[in-house]
Amino acid sequence: MAQPKITLYVDTVSPFGYIAYYILRNDAVFSKCDITYVPIFLGGVMKACNNTSPINIKNKDKWIGKERTRWSHFFKVPMNKEMPAGFPPLTLGIMRALCALTVLHPGNEGQEILCMALDALFKAFWVEHKKTNEKEVLAEVLHDVLGEEVAGKVLAMAGKEGKEVLNKNTDKAFQDGAFGLPWFVATNTKGHTEGFWGIDHIAQVTEHLGLDKPKTGGWKSVL
Repeated sequence: MAQPKITLYVDTVSPFGYIAYYILRNDAVFSKCDITYVPIFLGGVMKACNNTSPINIKNKDKWIGKERTRWSHFFKVPMNKEMPAGFPPLTLGIMRALCALTVLHPGNEGQEILCMALDALFKAFWVEHKKTNEKEVLAEVLHDVLGEEVAGKVLAMAGKEGKEVLNKNTDKAFQDGAFGLPWFVATNTKGHTEGFWGIDHIAQVTEHLGLDKPKTGGWKSVL
């Protein structure tokens, strides 16, 4: 029987994208799934579908802060209660660097290395409120995770190879139906593929994939 598959599109700017990423990485529910994380530029997707950032919508800008802390609490995702200063930052440089990393380290092994970098960048921004969009801070985080040599190569490749891959990934996310994050593309054991948006639809992802949804912890908060 085929293994359930999930593609999760990610950009470190999205709090709900971070929560979805953390759950897929750490919750046993998804332990038997083949998961691929794909770096994109959320701003590019939003522009492609003429979407408006939630932070620019009155009342929703306040709601988004409350909602992210609710979900992070439900699923025990590390998250600073305060919003990062200057939110949302421009993450183009970060996402190009992550795409460059996938060029340098492709395939399944590359996914593990990508996740190491994503773990560190999500934590740096959403927990420690480091300004990861600044070149010096980004370089420091990547050096700590990848080592000086690999981090240096990644940053050097970000402007060309990373840019090219990021554009392709972002276009593919849009083609797959994305209009925001988190965006899940889930394929069940029968080969049927569906797209799902939002952390509040994560139970629908499990249902589609035929996974058993626990009745404890954060799972009690989803239908």
